[in-house]
Amino acid sequence: MKPKTTEEPQDRLFQDRLENMINMDHELVKLGDKINWKTFESTLGEVYIANKGRPGLPTRLMVGLHYLKGLRDLSDEATVMEFLENPYWQYF
Repeated sequence: MKPKTTEEPQDRLFQDRLENMINMDHELVKLGDKINWKTFESTLGEVYIANKGRPGLPTRLMVGLHYLKGLRDLSDEATVMEFLENPYWQYF
């Protein structure tokens, strides 16, 4: 099934946004803002079947994690752990 498209995050009443907690001058923040994520969504979205299976994870998440995994030469498990603990990875 096709993954959800990336949309502008909606503010929640009692939840602070990640942008308010991190340094917006960090290298991953700058890189993440320069990448045209919609291109990945449109290109990779063509390989998904619309109404079969579980909905996919957002394309930006999968492409971003794959990039960071290769950048740091990490295993799948180490990549997930780093993502869970690092707010800059979560923003990227």
